[in-house]
Amino acid sequence: MSINNDFFRKGADSTYDLQSVGPVPWETNDRIAERLVPTHCCFCGVQCGMNLRVADDRVIGVEPRYFPHNQGNLCPKGIVAYQQVGHPDRLLHPLIRRGGKGAPLEQATWEEALAFITQRWQALQAEHGKDSVAVYGGSSMTNEKCYLVGKFARVGLGTRHVDYNGRLCMSSAAVAYAKAFGLDRGTMPMPDIALAKCILVVGANIAECFPIATNWVWKARDNGARLIVLDPRETATARTADLWLPVRPGTDLAVTNAMLRQLIVDGFVDEAYLAARANGWETVRESVMAYTPERAQEIAGVPAQRIVLAARMYGEADPSLILHARGLEHSSHGVNSVLSLLNMALARGMFGRPGGGAMTLTGQGNGQGGREHGQKANQLPGYRHIDVEAEREEVAAIWGIPAAEIPQAGAAATEMIHLMDSGAIKSCLILCSNLMVSLPDIHTVERALRNLDLLVVIDFFMSETAELADVVLPCSVWCEDEGTTTNLEGRVVKINRAADPPGEARRDWEILSQLAERMGRGQYFPYDSARAIWDELRLASKGGVADYSGITWERIDQEQGMFWPCPSEDHPGTPRLFTERFAHPDGKARMFVVEYQPPAEEPSADFPFRLTTGRVVYHYLSGNQTRRLGFLNDKAPEPWVEIHPQAAERLGIANHERVRVVSPRGAMELKALVVPTIRPDTLFIPYHYGHRAAANLLTSPAVDPTVKIPEYKACAARIEKLDAPAAAEGGVARENFTPSTTPKMFPYAVGEVQDRPSKDGKAF
Repeated sequence: MSINNDFFRKGADSTYDLQSVGPVPWETNDRIAERLVPTHCCFCGVQCGMNLRVADDRVIGVEPRYFPHNQGNLCPKGIVAYQQVGHPDRLLHPLIRRGGKGAPLEQATWEEALAFITQRWQALQAEHGKDSVAVYGGSSMTNEKCYLVGKFARVGLGTRHVDYNGRLCMSSAAVAYAKAFGLDRGTMPMPDIALAKCILVVGANIAECFPIATNWVWKARDNGARLIVLDPRETATARTADLWLPVRPGTDLAVTNAMLRQLIVDGFVDEAYLAARANGWETVRESVMAYTPERAQEIAGVPAQRIVLAARMYGEADPSLILHARGLEHSSHGVNSVLSLLNMALARGMFGRPGGGAMTLTGQGNGQGGREHGQKANQLPGYRHIDVEAEREEVAAIWGIPAAEIPQAGAAATEMIHLMDSGAIKSCLILCSNLMVSLPDIHTVERALRNLDLLVVIDFFMSETAELADVVLPCSVWCEDEGTTTNLEGRVVKINRAADPPGEARRDWEILSQLAERMGRGQYFPYDSARAIWDELRLASKGGVADYSGITWERIDQEQGMFWPCPSEDHPGTPRLFTERFAHPDGKARMFVVEYQPPAEEPSADFPFRLTTGRVVYHYLSGNQTRRLGFLNDKAPEPWVEIHPQAAERLGIANHERVRVVSPRGAMELKALVVPTIRPDTLFIPYHYGHRAAANLLTSPAVDPTVKIPEYKACAARIEKLDAPAAAEGGVARENFTPSTTPKMFPYAVGEVQDRPSKDGKAF
């Protein structure tokens, strides 16, 4: 940056001479009042480009930055994200409960805290084995840190138990894409969305959860695209749609199978494409013929004529695009629900075409990259599998250890809760995650965390989970470090440092390296910078499905992000996938027969409503960050429950009246928001709040049997007036599981399941 001193010359008509007197006249002043640090937002999978304003080594504001996918735009969260940096709630010093469980957290030195942790770990592992210590990571941090979490668990601690909070987000979509295509990644750059002639949005409140990505939907609409939304709520996105399909929570698959049937009936299937590029179509075609529009209406509550119209709108468009997110994927049959959508897009022959196909909208800031580089239960860097010997040997060679030293697959995040509760896991290190808000059935989660001999939390704010910790270690926020993230397109972008961590806080990778050194494994963690970790990650990913080896920090800057796979430094990257072949060895996609299954829990006389949960525009994930930012919290300071006017009138509930919502697991009190934009049989609560305001006091612990993602979007509930006589305790919901399916669907109760499908599911 340079200063145009001519603009401030004495006597100029264009300006008032504010420094006509004094020791430093304008024409000789070369001081830059502030500098701009180019980086990306820390919230959501869009990862908008931004410039942070820095003065005197302090982040003082933000300015737009033109980047291909956000084009200078920021949402309300992005505008105030920088306010985390100097926030008064920042953790500045290590904290320890010197008096044991129940004693207060007290300030400690790093020497005391690190020694306390590692001595306890060494004692626990000596008595109970390496797997008595677990690591629970997250996706809202850089690729470098995500990579290091997996390596630290397996090399630093020698434990097989490592997983991450992406298990709770898009893991069902990841498995579905990997099964169908042999690769899990956003299939196209965001500008391709504007090329679609019909967009089907399933379980994605794009306008609130991905406000900047919405711009590409509007561009498509300006170009004449039709918009169909499948959602229990008439969201801001649905209110602008040509067609809204008000589906019962958890029943989407019945509608999408019926739409595929209608495509067949109306002759919209691209048979030549399927013959050349897909396997399994014949059995899929036969299976969906049972899903008449009338049957789908009975199951899902969407009028049959709307289903037919939606299929025809989608089938007539060329190209057509499906966008989906957690509303579909947070399900005990989430993998199959996504596969149903992929079947439909394949039947239209849309993958590999600009503006066509399907794409999951990743929710976490680095939700894509966070699931690629080895912090998952059954995964090694580059999307390698931990139980494939050749892939173990490739990674072991990079790490400098025998392959036999790499532990085998461990428990999924939701399975860890039982292992903590039962005492099999004695200690857990948690970073970039807030389990006491984000996991279902929080009462069980709290009991499990309290049962640990040693709970260690790395965070920059005192989260609801950190409140339970025996040791809390203060870390950096996103712009106090550097590295890379991978957005929902598969575009790798560069995060740049704008400030240093405050007080005694340290960068996460520094903390992990120091812990490894004290565990006697420091020789495997010799890093002096995030760049050194990046260079090792590139090498470790080389030859894997998610190959980053050709991506350098310099190329990211020069080319405005790079798309993997990129196997060499002269490779252009891969913005658009599947243009010629899919990633399975034969180059073809795989189609799967998927049958409708109801949610694990449905309404009954005791619990007559379907409860669904989700995000709002002003908050992010567990709210640990956004609830501290004044503007955002002022707009949404507490949760509410949405209820349809018909249901509210029947129960005598007025708008903004405080009510009680009850499920088979618990109850909470909150304001009612009476709105016509929700199904009359459905309730909605945002999940960004903690303690007694946490929606996950109510949600079901049922999971998808393979990938172990919880069913946040469908459980049974009732709503009551506070001044009415309290209903009797207990009550039962309609349960759609059997003794044979229970072990795989309820990991809180049974813990780890070791069958082959469950092992495969943990890899994604």
